[in-house]
Amino acid sequence: MSKLSVTNHNRNVTGLTYVYPVISRRAGGLSIGINFNPNNACNWRCIYCQVPDLKLGSAPEIDLHLLEKELRLLLDDVLNGDFYERMEVPNEQRVIKDIAIAGNGEPTSLNKFDEAISLIGNIATELGVFPNSHFVLITNGSLIHREVVQAGLKILHDFGGEIWFKMDSATNEGRAFINHSAQKNEAVLKNLTLASHICETKIQICLVDYQRQGFLETERAGFLDFLTQIRAATPIQNVTIYTLARPSHQPEAIDLTAMPFEIMERFGQEIRALGFNVNVTK
Repeated sequence: MSKLSVTNHNRNVTGLTYVYPVISRRAGGLSIGINFNPNNACNWRCIYCQVPDLKLGSAPEIDLHLLEKELRLLLDDVLNGDFYERMEVPNEQRVIKDIAIAGNGEPTSLNKFDEAISLIGNIATELGVFPNSHFVLITNGSLIHREVVQAGLKILHDFGGEIWFKMDSATNEGRAFINHSAQKNEAVLKNLTLASHICETKIQICLVDYQRQGFLETERAGFLDFLTQIRAATPIQNVTIYTLARPSHQPEAIDLTAMPFEIMERFGQEIRALGFNVNVTK
């Protein structure tokens, strides 16, 4: 079995602090991950989160010199070394699909967010990774209103990047349960609007089955109503729907299972009817 796979996102595989390689099912190949939250701190606690020892908090102060050193080291290994052989990556996946800022918490909580985005973009461009590969920010979108975040998003846009904006529920009750967030739809819509007018933005929805209840009708109806509002208020066109691929490390894990593909695809068809492009992945 490959040391890297869609079900193995071990961020310690290379022993680095900020940079890690994964095979991403959403990207469809090798993704160079960037972790601004090595302290496992996040301002949300999603019930499906695979981060062990997750705690409430923000990204710590970043060592930009170490980030640069690690990113250059890993990219050189992938581009010029025997990385693919050592990691037993299948031939069809031996291409850098993206550099994705995700990690073990909410990346936009980083104080030097804009500086870090600029550093990553410049290195990837210098080494020839950009513009052939994508530059992606995976975020819960809750901190888009911060000036340093918007400055970073403008830089991300300048490098041809895109935002993957998490939206796992469109009801207050669902968001409180799934994400442990008190954010209301009004705030989500405001941040989505801000993000999408700065940088290419797509919505990603993780559907999980809790206690074999399936996809609740209240959640389905809430999504369709809110997505109708989003379609009218923003230029967003793309939605990705996915489900569990790796075990959760949260207390609810024992009650979580993957949402059946047929349910997700049926939901995807309803979203397509609203005018969105929808990608459904297992």
